Amino acid sequence: MAGRGAFPLSPLPSAAAPPPPGPGPAILRGPSPAPAAAAAAAAPPGYRPMGPAAAQYQRPGMPPGSRMPMAGLQVGPPGAPPYGAASPMRPGLPQSMMDPFRKRLLTPQAQPPLATQRRGVKRRKMADKVLPQRIRELVPESQAYMDLLAFERKLDQTIARKRMEIQEAIKKPLTQKRKLRIYISNTFTPAKEEGEGGERVASWELRVEGKLLEDLSKQKRKFSSFFKSLVIELDKELYGPDNHLVEWHRLPTTQETDGFQVKRPGDVNVKCTLLLMLDHQPPQYKLDPRLARLLGVHTQTRASIMQALWLYIKHNKLQDSHEKEYINCNRYFRQIFNCIRMRFSEIPMKLAGLLQHPDPIIINHTISVDPNDQKKTACYDIDVEVDDPLKAQMSNFLASTTNQQEIASLDAKIHETIESINQLKTQRDFMLSFSNNPQDFIQEWIKSQRRDLKIITDVIGNPEEERRAEFYQQPWAQEAVGRHIFAKVQQRRQELEQVLGIRLT
Repeated sequence: MAGRGAFPLSPLPSAAAPPPPGPGPAILRGPSPAPAAAAAAAAPPGYRPMGPAAAQYQRPGMPPGSRMPMAGLQVGPPGAPPYGAASPMRPGLPQSMMDPFRKRLLTPQAQPPLATQRRGVKRRKMADKVLPQRIRELVPESQAYMDLLAFERKLDQTIARKRMEIQEAIKKPLTQKRKLRIYISNTFTPAKEEGEGGERVASWELRVEGKLLEDLSKQKRKFSSFFKSLVIELDKELYGPDNHLVEWHRLPTTQETDGFQVKRPGDVNVKCTLLLMLDHQPPQYKLDPRLARLLGVHTQTRASIMQALWLYIKHNKLQDSHEKEYINCNRYFRQIFNCIRMRFSEIPMKLAGLLQHPDPIIINHTISVDPNDQKKTACYDIDVEVDDPLKAQMSNFLASTTNQQEIASLDAKIHETIESINQLKTQRDFMLSFSNNPQDFIQEWIKSQRRDLKIITDVIGNPEEERRAEFYQQPWAQEAVGRHIFAKVQQRRQELEQVLGIRLT
């Protein structure tokens, strides 16, 4: 049984009915009405019975005869729960809500959930790795560690900035111009006589091939991958209006090839025109001549054209000063866009009518059928844009996780070492304070332990006063005992009325 504001000597069973509220503010609890009444009768006048454990005051969670624990040490037999593990818990308050109020960490009795472990890992990663100033004063050699830590911070900042720059650079088309050499050759096969084997009709064969100059990449690009379409226009007078064009256009299912060949009958020289349309990635467009002269851009991507247009608007101050979404057209814009004023959102729609497909590469070639020259080759060099090899290296750098695990493990070791150093410093300060003034240290430590015990057990009152006999000689003790006995008698009477089904008068 516990007194008002005193520590409960044992937790109440969950099946026991809670005691009914008494008529006064002082409420006394006991295990059962009969032992409470017997103890009250046997107690001397002016004293409240304290139950079987009244001979010695016992703190919760501590075995009889034990002392208050020292910081960082467990109390009790080996394997017993540490101090405070068996302390009663506030009704209606879960254990997880009690833990943050404790000043000293308890030894975990069970494995925490996975989510709690992850949160702990995150907090450890965010922990500061700087050594406290007091430790640096005690160990001057630790300055080398602080210098390395400062260098690591600068290195991390530089790497993070470079990664951001690389990520922004990869978003933009990163290309370089290379020379593509085109080989155009033809062979002639004369007609055979009737007695000889072979073809009876003379014919020629035209080949169009090419390769990149100084191509150091391991994977060679196919010749057809540089073009969107290829048109060979033969002499219309020789082959007629229906058979003088040879066309190839890229389709989603097109397989790349190293060259093209065309075979036709004929025994005279043929003039032909090759139209090569480059496959630009991203697509490029040819501007209207008037807008091209105004912006200084002939053939470019849509994004580059929009950027050049915005620079022109900004340089000539064509944006409306009051309504920022409008552009006031000057005389050149009025001729090109056919309006006096337009919104920014209207520019892409109006610009679409001024964009055309880029001009093809035109090559004039003569197919020779001279029997003295069995093979004749012409070479042409054109500029093409290919992916910069540096782009692949940048992507590999961003996707590389080779050293991430090693760095993470080293960081974890650093955090563990710093935590260990801090714990050792705390223990050193503890022992140093004890050695300097043991008496004052013990007094302050007992006060701190009492405050902790009061917090974790949710105690109301002053246990230090209640453990003395003078506390129970006050005038309210007799009234409290009477109220308690009266409440127990009323409870017993209600139980009898319920059992017998009658009301006693």
